[in-house]
Parts: sequence; structure tokens; C-alpha cells
Amino acid sequence: MLGENIKRFRQKRKLTQDKLARLADIPYTSITKIETGVIKKPSVQAIAKIAKVLNTTVEELLKQ
Repeated sequence: MLGENIKRFRQKRKLTQDKLARLADIPYTSITKIETGVIKKPSVQAIAKIAKVLNTTVEELLKQ
């Protein structure tokens, strides 16, 4: 669910995975792996950085 939520928020804000990765200072491959579910439990710090760039909360990203 986390990966799907990140992808939905990212697309809503018209960001590519690469742009999100650069803005959040997270490797592009990590964004890809989180969105596709390869990384199922990213660090709290990574989720917080992504949430900040996507102008949302960690809680919103973690919603089922």
C-alpha cells in the first residue's frame, strides 16, 4: 500500500520518480523499489523525506 500511495501522490503532483528522488535526496532505485514493493519497509527517515516533498504526511502515505 505504501508504494501505491507514494506513486499516486507523486503522479498527482506530476513528478517523475527521478525528480522525487532528487528532491527527497533518496536514490532513484530506492524510489522505484518502494513503489513496486521490492522494498516493503523503508526507513522512517526515507518516508518522512518523501512525504515532505509530496506535501503530505507520513500517516497519509501509510494509509491502507
